Amino acid sequence: MINTILFDLDGTLLPISSEAFEKIYFGGLSSHFTDMYPPEAFFKLIWDATIVMMMDTTDRTNEVVFMSALGNVVNEKLAEMQRRFEIFYQSDFDKLKTAVIESTEMKEAVTLLKQKGYTLVIATNPMFPKIAIEKRITWTGMNREDFSYVTSFENNHYCKPQPKFFEEILIDIKKKPEECMMVGNDAQEDMVAKMVGIQTYLITNHLIHRKDKPLVADITGDYTDFLLYVQSLPTVN
Repeated sequence: MINTILFDLDGTLLPISSEAFEKIYFGGLSSHFTDMYPPEAFFKLIWDATIVMMMDTTDRTNEVVFMSALGNVVNEKLAEMQRRFEIFYQSDFDKLKTAVIESTEMKEAVTLLKQKGYTLVIATNPMFPKIAIEKRITWTGMNREDFSYVTSFENNHYCKPQPKFFEEILIDIKKKPEECMMVGNDAQEDMVAKMVGIQTYLITNHLIHRKDKPLVADITGDYTDFLLYVQSLPTVN
């Protein structure tokens, strides 16, 4: 029986346009580094290190992998860049909230799942530091305390779409795959949870589907459909 619901964040609990997010995010972040790198060069540095992090399958945290990859290129500038990253996330990162529209259906679904006794997990791709992920949770109208476990850059070791990402979560929350359902809007990155035995619910709002890949999910529906599904779920003893 399912007793645990894993949620993606962007596009699922947090309705946001990925294009708007990337534009505001990279524009704001790169503005802190204009004296060091022009925007295009800075974007390449960040993206190249991100690719290394996403492909890594070692036991190093995502933060260590990313910073190592970045440090191999920027060398002695790394410490200063880390300082500026921290300043950005503490201040200008909040500008991204302007691209968010709160989903009353998803907020109501989370509230109802809590009332019914389900364990709730944020299974967002851990490519951002803890401070950024926790801020994004508050933008949904929910609280960090609503979730028993939240993935993050500092603590997790794998990224979607690696099955190891979900295997690590299962170990950390001490749950079996058959006890869990993954809810997300990315047809490949989120639904890969099915490969490790986790049931899947594909949210069609803000759907991300790479057309050359098959679309496989146990259940498919929009925000309203998901709320109706949650209403039909039994209470967990």
